[in-house]
Amino acid sequence: MQTLDQADRQYALHPFTHLSNHQAQGPFLIERGEGVYVWDDKGNRLLEGMSGLWCASLGFSEQRLVDAATRQFAALPYAHMFSHHSTQPAIELSQRLVNMAPEGIGKCFFVNSGSEAVDTAVKMVWYYNNALGRPQKKTIIARRNAYHGVTVAAGSLTGLPYAQDGFDLPAIPVIHVDTPHAYRYAENGESEQAYSTRLAEALEQQILEAGADTIAAFIAEPVMGAGGVLVPPAGYFEKIQAVLARHDILFIADEVICGFGRTGNAWGSETYGIKPDMMTSAKQLSSAYLPIGAVLVSDAIYDAMQSHADKLGVFGTGNTYGGHPVAAAVALETLRIYEDDDIFGQVRQRSPHFLERVNALQNHPLVGNARGVGLIGAIELVADKDSRSPFPAADKIAVQVMLAARQHGLILRAAPGDTVAFCPPLIINDEQIDEMFDAVTDALNDVHQQHKPA
Repeated sequence: MQTLDQADRQYALHPFTHLSNHQAQGPFLIERGEGVYVWDDKGNRLLEGMSGLWCASLGFSEQRLVDAATRQFAALPYAHMFSHHSTQPAIELSQRLVNMAPEGIGKCFFVNSGSEAVDTAVKMVWYYNNALGRPQKKTIIARRNAYHGVTVAAGSLTGLPYAQDGFDLPAIPVIHVDTPHAYRYAENGESEQAYSTRLAEALEQQILEAGADTIAAFIAEPVMGAGGVLVPPAGYFEKIQAVLARHDILFIADEVICGFGRTGNAWGSETYGIKPDMMTSAKQLSSAYLPIGAVLVSDAIYDAMQSHADKLGVFGTGNTYGGHPVAAAVALETLRIYEDDDIFGQVRQRSPHFLERVNALQNHPLVGNARGVGLIGAIELVADKDSRSPFPAADKIAVQVMLAARQHGLILRAAPGDTVAFCPPLIINDEQIDEMFDAVTDALNDVHQQHKPA
C-alpha cells in the first residue's frame, strides 16, 4: 500500500515547487492545527510564522468559522450570483465590505482568490475605458518585485521572474516601474522623502514617454509582500498619487495581503493614505478557511460600467463560485470576529513588540536590513553589511534560514532578494512573538556558523 509521501510524489503537481527536487525530497506534510501552531506528520509542533500563505489571520482552530460554515452548508450549500441571483450571506458581506472600505468605494464583486480579483480588476478597468470611449487607454503600470498573482493578467503584472519565466508572460500591456526599496536603491545620503520624489518623477517620465492616453491604471500593494515585505518610503504614495491624478490614471490598491488588519488598520490603504479607485482583496477576508476574494469598485467606475452595459447588455464576466454562500458566510463571520474581538486593535497593541524583535535582528551578522509594519516584517540577508553585498545566488541563503527555522519549530518563508518574511496569525500574543523570534535567532546562528570562514 502506498504511503501518503509516495502517492504525493506520484500524483500531485505542486505550485511554486521545483518539480524535479520534489521527486527527490517529497512533501512536508501538515496534519492539524490549533491556534498559531500546526503539527506535521511526525508529531512536531511548529509555530506558523507565515499564517500559511499570509492568510490564516485567526489561526487554525476558530470554532466560530467552523460553525458558520456548518450552518450555511445545512441551509444552502450552493447558489450563484449570475442573472440577478443572490443569497443573504453574499448581500450582507457586500454591504459590510463597502461600508468598511475607503470613501468613494460603492460596489463589491466576488471572486475566489487574489489572482482572480486582480484579473477581474484589469477587465473592469478596460471595460470602464471602453465605456468612456478611450479604447487605447489599456496599459497597466505595476512595479518590479510586486506580486499580484499568477493567472494570465495577474501574472503579467507580477514583477517577479519566477512567475513569468516559461509562461510567455506578460500577455497584456504592462509597464514595470522601479521598486520602492530604500535599503537597496536610495542613493547615499538621500532621505526617504527625496527618494520618493525621485521615484515619482521617474514614474511620470515613463507615463509621458508611453503616452498618458494609453495608461489605464497603476496597481500597487501597500506593502509589497512576496517581493520581500517592502515597506514604502516616507511620502511615496502621496507623491505617486499626485502623478496619477495629473494624468487621469486609476489607482488599484492590491490589498490581498495587507487587507483586514495586517498593517494595524482595516486596509493598508488606510495605513499609507491611499485613496484607491479599486481594491482587490482575498486571504484574510475569510481567515483562509474557505476560498473567497472581492473586487471593490468606486461609484464613478461603476456608473461608467453601468452605462456601457446599457449599450452592450449583460455584464459578461463572473465566476461559478463567486459569492459562494458558504464562503460568504464564513467571511462574514470572520469580519464579525475582527470587530467583536478588536483584532485590529490587538495588532496595534502587539506591533511594537513584534517590530522591536524584528529590528533587533539587524544586529545579527547575517542581517543587512530589518523592516516591518503592524504584524508583517522581514529581514534581508547579506554577505557583507558594509557593502550590502548579497550572498551568491547558488547559496540560497534565505532558504537555508527557512529550513533551519523549521528545525527550531517555526515555519517561515524565503522571499526574493535573500529575504526571510514573518507574517504570523493576528491572534499571536507577546509570548508567542518571543518564541518565534528566539527560533529565528537560533536559525540565523545555525546558518551563520556554517558560513564562517574556517
